[in-house]
Amino acid sequence: MLEKSCPIPEPFRARAGTAFFIAALFLLNFTGRFIFAPLMPFIEEELVITHAQAGSLFLIISLGFAGAQFGSGFLSSRLTHRKVIVVSIVAVGFALVALGFVHSLPLIRVALFFLGLGAGLHVPSAFATITAMVNRQDWGKALGVHSAAPSLSLVLGPLLVAAFIGSISWRAVIFCLGGLSVFAGMAFMHYGGCGDFPGDAPRPSVLRSIAGLSSIWLMIALFVMALGGSVGTFTMLPLYLIVERGFDKGYANTLLGLAQISGLLAAFVAGWFADRVGPKLAISILLAAGGVATILLGISSGGWLWLAIFIQPALAGSFFPAGFSAMSRMVQPNLRSVVASVVVPSAFFIGVGVLPALMGYLGQTYSFSLGFALAGSLMLLGPPFAFLLKFTEQEQEGC
Repeated sequence: MLEKSCPIPEPFRARAGTAFFIAALFLLNFTGRFIFAPLMPFIEEELVITHAQAGSLFLIISLGFAGAQFGSGFLSSRLTHRKVIVVSIVAVGFALVALGFVHSLPLIRVALFFLGLGAGLHVPSAFATITAMVNRQDWGKALGVHSAAPSLSLVLGPLLVAAFIGSISWRAVIFCLGGLSVFAGMAFMHYGGCGDFPGDAPRPSVLRSIAGLSSIWLMIALFVMALGGSVGTFTMLPLYLIVERGFDKGYANTLLGLAQISGLLAAFVAGWFADRVGPKLAISILLAAGGVATILLGISSGGWLWLAIFIQPALAGSFFPAGFSAMSRMVQPNLRSVVASVVVPSAFFIGVGVLPALMGYLGQTYSFSLGFALAGSLMLLGPPFAFLLKFTEQEQEGC
């Protein structure tokens, strides 16, 4: 166990560069996992698999992701958060390179599981690092920068596929992404300048105390709703538009990439909004709005479908700065990474693993539209949960 020496929290503007560096790694991490959504129509054709099998691939990634996050505290307590962040992105890179070479479905599943393992190490250590180095009143802004990475990934992923898939194979796309991830990890190891303190292993006594907090269970439920409505629905959206709505593959991916720009811009505004009105009110408003937009995505057509495609990413993805800000207020600083390693993987497994698998099954047997309507309806249950969250009496900074 390493001796813990916490950094001195600073204003966001003093640590903005570092926050953006961590967010850049998260961008590669996220893109490495969800580039498979716009690539899935091409993967289905090559491997000759069903919609249900395609959806199950995201479940396999989620299994690895959840397992790594549950165990991330053991690794960060023996290394440091900085080294764990490096291990995460380098592991993602190697898994992507491996996926560029394997051809059988069973080996692809194995590689995807290891991709999830590597990716799952990032969030707990990044969350602990950011909240330790930035003043509490700026958490929403700093976490908003980090939360913008998934939104930017969902912009770039479909656009990259639309731009390059005609001239190079889907395997070449992920091979290049893997090499870039390894390079970025080495750069962060040398120039990151943050996270040089260990985490806390999730000891049984600590886990029992966390499990006894009702807010932890409420937060898991809220994250399930938000992840399912944003990332979970995105995984099936290309198939939905192409198979069920008759969109051309290139056109669908270009449209999705452009539509996700709204989510990218909203992530920055959402961080400011959470700091302004408080995380509880922000969570309740954004989940309700995101739920309505997700339902509209599933039941509308024509101009209303276009509107839903463009506004749903902004509304559904705006939850996360407020969500992580609320999570950081539920426990003392030394338990933040432990809480993140419990809440996020539990919610991720359901919202981004089970839900896409269910949507793929519904798309194969009935209709993708029903899956989107169910995801949106689930989000509408969230606002009352947000106001039941309990924060610590004295919110502390540092690690």
